[in-house]
Amino acid sequence: MKIAIGNDHTAVEMKNHISEYLSAKGYTIVNYGTDTEERVDYPVYGKRVADAVASGTCELGILICGTGIGISLAANKVKGIRAAVCSEPYSAMMTRRHNDSNIIAFGARVVGPATAEMIVDAFLEAEYEGGRHARRVEMIEGIENGKEI
Repeated sequence: MKIAIGNDHTAVEMKNHISEYLSAKGYTIVNYGTDTEERVDYPVYGKRVADAVASGTCELGILICGTGIGISLAANKVKGIRAAVCSEPYSAMMTRRHNDSNIIAFGARVVGPATAEMIVDAFLEAEYEGGRHARRVEMIEGIENGKEI
């Protein structure tokens, strides 16, 4: 599986850790983030990852900034993206199962490396359940397309 990863200057070390962790597990990681701690604007990297996922270049995405919030907000502006901020594994698993989220985000200032590993594992190992959740995901897509719900 090909996974897009992106980060701002606050999350270079965490991005490198997660990239190495997932590469060792056999995932192909495509780096869309910054590699220096020089101050950058997180929306740039959120959009890069979102574009890669929305276009099908990568199957899923991982975003990391200080909290995960700002970078996920930017990603969610790209049509077809459902990015969720998660600071623990249960929410990461459930956002894949129930919301068909295609990007996970978390904060390098919020979680440590071991928790980040558990979050990405839970996200990547979960599968969308469809069924009763499909109607709600369709409603989210409708909102994105300007439809009334």
